[in-house]
Amino acid sequence: MSEELTPRIGRVALRELALQGIVDYASLAERTERELLAIHGVGPKAVRILREDLAERGQSFAGPR
Repeated sequence: MSEELTPRIGRVALRELALQGIVDYASLAERTERELLAIHGVGPKAVRILREDLAERGQSFAGPR
């Protein structure tokens, strides 16, 4: 199983991502930034942090920014 998402993005964002089935970096990399920003509680700061975390793992979001 892939590593769980960082708690640095905040509880609300983590909860809302989990409700969408995004609970680890593998499932995160299957989504676009636009899809993430459309989720309530997930803002630009959370997406930036998640982008950096993906890059550290040699991954990126799906599709264009």
